Amino acid sequence: MKPAFRLSPVLLALLMAGCTLGPDFKRPDSQAPQQWAGLQGEAAASQPQAEPLELRWWESFHDARLSALIQRVAERNLDLQMASARLLQSRALRSTVAADEAPSVDVNAGYSRARNSAEGLSDPSGHAGKSAFNLWQGDLVAGWELDLWGRVRRQVEAADATVEVAENDRRGVLLALLSETAGNYIQLRAVQHTLDVTRDNLKVAQHSLKLSENRQAEGVATRLDVAQASAQVASIEARLPSLEAKRDDLINALSLLAAEPPRSLQAQLLEGGELPAPQQQFAIGLPSELAERRPDIRQAEARLHAATASIGVAKADFYPSIRLSGSLGFQAMQLSDFGGWDSRRFAFGPQLSLPIFEGGRLKGTLELREAQQQEAALNYRKVVLGAWHEIDDVLRLYNASQLRRDHLAEAVRQNRIALETAQRQYVEGAVDFLNVLTVQGALLASEEQWIDSSAAVSQALVGLYKALGGGWQAFDTQPANKV
Repeated sequence: MKPAFRLSPVLLALLMAGCTLGPDFKRPDSQAPQQWAGLQGEAAASQPQAEPLELRWWESFHDARLSALIQRVAERNLDLQMASARLLQSRALRSTVAADEAPSVDVNAGYSRARNSAEGLSDPSGHAGKSAFNLWQGDLVAGWELDLWGRVRRQVEAADATVEVAENDRRGVLLALLSETAGNYIQLRAVQHTLDVTRDNLKVAQHSLKLSENRQAEGVATRLDVAQASAQVASIEARLPSLEAKRDDLINALSLLAAEPPRSLQAQLLEGGELPAPQQQFAIGLPSELAERRPDIRQAEARLHAATASIGVAKADFYPSIRLSGSLGFQAMQLSDFGGWDSRRFAFGPQLSLPIFEGGRLKGTLELREAQQQEAALNYRKVVLGAWHEIDDVLRLYNASQLRRDHLAEAVRQNRIALETAQRQYVEGAVDFLNVLTVQGALLASEEQWIDSSAAVSQALVGLYKALGGGWQAFDTQPANKV
């Protein structure tokens, strides 16, 4: 008997510790390449470098208003606040799940005035159901489920992973807001530059109109020249209202991102500024760091973790559950007797629950959880693969946008020379006014295209930083629970 007595504490410890059913989560391999894919063909001036990523990448544009606007959006945006609320919800849910790991203790107290049936069970009052009686009672009740098979532990593990999902959902929202704010700001500056160019071209067209009217008064030009010059002025003037409306729309879009009323940012943004331009060289980090930075990859990994832990919960449901419970309290029919030694009562003991026949419910649940894990694993691979494709596409787009911008810059320079030459030759009578109109239209079109291409370069860089998952780290403050 002594060996059995000596083993009993060990057996009790094993019962208390239990085991954890189901597969343990192993972080999947993101299969990151050793280096970034190189560009084919002509390389533009600004090229990425495999150096530590600058997380506050918007500061590389050296635009104080852009940096202040991003700070404002990160502090006030409503979508980000809703994502923070979802994170708080997931944390609260995790707390409710983790509560099953600890014993529960409750206090119950009550009073009742009752009368039992004279023909039913025995009447505790001793009056055979002929009169009513009072019943005072109070109990301290405790209970604790022994997590022998790790069901609760797996539930907490899945809840922790769900919190990570919510955390990375918030980071993904923040990352999207940073790129959207920077993109809208760049587009706003491009529209403002287009407005300036259009107004400059309007002045040139008005000068050409005045020149044509003077030449007509001198009998050198015809009414056709004046009409064509007037039409050119009207055509350029027609561009201004739509550009101004687009400018105001972009300011309102930025106001909405900052959770501000319409037109609230016009005082800060209506005045034009330089179009944000990229640096000659910029760091994009290492490929092996991508899985740590991109919120969607981290979120997909957390979903896979939660799905894996849920398999353990489903497997534990096949095994018996043991719950220890007990109560200690008092019960009396007179208030004066309540709390006395003779009114004490207690009860304690284990409760065993063993599933015998569930009609296939437990098996179906396990198969469901295993299928959900397979889907989560495939989704992780898809997200990682999509990230590499996105980065490769944006890198090529960034390079192509620079080349297009540089070629358009040369087109603008040549069109300006052509316009000056055409105007001079028109004054000398060497060409008709149609040549001047044609060249001026080509200049305006090339200038607008150059501005759009310059904005496209900066927006492609913003898209690259978004694809790399940079920026959210600067504002990754955890939302606090409100008391």
